[in-house]
Amino acid sequence: MGYKDPAFQDRLKSAADAKQKALDKLKSKPPVDEAVLAERKAAAEAKQAVQEEKRAAKQAEKERLEAEKAAQEAEAEASKAAAPTPEELKAARDARYAARKNKRK
Repeated sequence: MGYKDPAFQDRLKSAADAKQKALDKLKSKPPVDEAVLAERKAAAEAKQAVQEEKRAAKQAEKERLEAEKAAQEAEAEASKAAAPTPEELKAARDARYAARKNKRK
């Protein structure tokens, strides 16, 4: 057989060689140092704490804005209640007109 057409046994052997090479590479890695692992864990916890702090600040800002909006709505409602209605304005105008008319008599 030629170089372009490897036999089944050749393909099995090359697959087994590749598998063995991968296992050797995996075994040759040094074990993880406990100090490095603890440092990574502490960094991850610190990052998570910062994210939680940001979320809390964002929530507080959202609540503050909602409170401001509610206060503005309450103020607008109060000013609306204090403003005379068109009927009240008409009654006051009619009363002034009647007072002027009575003065002339």
